[in-house]
Amino acid sequence: MQEDRRTWAAQRGAIKRAEHQLLDHPKVLYDPLALRIIGKDSDSIMEAEILQSEASPLLPFLRAATVVRSRFVEDKLDLGVRRGVDQYVILGAGLDTFAYRKPYPESLLHVFEVDHPMTQAWKRDRLEEAGITPPGDLTFVPVDFETQTLMEGLRDAGYDPDKSTFFSMLGVTPYLTMEAVMATLRLIALAPEGSEIVFDYLIWPSLLNSDQRLFFERFAQKVASAGEPWQTFFDPEMLKQDLRAMGYGYVKDNGPDEIDVLYFKNRKDGLRVWKLTHLMNARIRDVKHAAIHRPLGSCGRTELIC
Repeated sequence: MQEDRRTWAAQRGAIKRAEHQLLDHPKVLYDPLALRIIGKDSDSIMEAEILQSEASPLLPFLRAATVVRSRFVEDKLDLGVRRGVDQYVILGAGLDTFAYRKPYPESLLHVFEVDHPMTQAWKRDRLEEAGITPPGDLTFVPVDFETQTLMEGLRDAGYDPDKSTFFSMLGVTPYLTMEAVMATLRLIALAPEGSEIVFDYLIWPSLLNSDQRLFFERFAQKVASAGEPWQTFFDPEMLKQDLRAMGYGYVKDNGPDEIDVLYFKNRKDGLRVWKLTHLMNARIRDVKHAAIHRPLGSCGRTELIC
């Protein structure tokens, strides 16, 4: 995958989050940094994007899927922090802004952003241009998977493999091979008890009805024309079986109907996710003392190859 394609994909996610801040009410995800991190041409970029979004019936579905996956991760992460998780690893971080707006004190949660070295350098330039200062509890983890493994990169960056950790992998799995996705999930399954992952994925087109397949084909052509064709799809039931076989004790698949009920119910603007959207939440075995919740004080109340 070429570097310009990596940065293109990262910017698209930030643009969709920024669009949500400007167009949708109420907001599913509050991300005041999304517009700033896009860059110095953000005004002209957003003007063009909004015009395109208003003209295309497909794009609001993509915007909804982009923002809801981040909101879902942050909700699950919050529960993880309450259980005692104090490390958060963002795989394929792109222009994710969580570390710069998180609601926790620095001593409570350490964030590791994992990405290709060139993509990460590009992001750090964007942060500097936007005047966004990385917090003290954020560590950038540049990993070139041609020369080192994910775990080597994390350990070199100070990650503690003996601590329960929350992992997220958003907007990544469709663009990788099946082998790369499964190898990453097996690696994370070796983390300590209570560690958890949330990732989004696409279901096999054969599981869709004719209207949904037409919708899928239009989106697939769009991403392929940008040089990033979708490669990997899953059957939800088979994926759950595979995760349990790897050692994940809690496995919960959240399909579009569940997601719409959780986050888009009774909206007047009709915003909702598309039918390909699935969010998987898997935890390594059960936490022994699940009833013990960590006090949060004033915080309130979100190309991988081993």
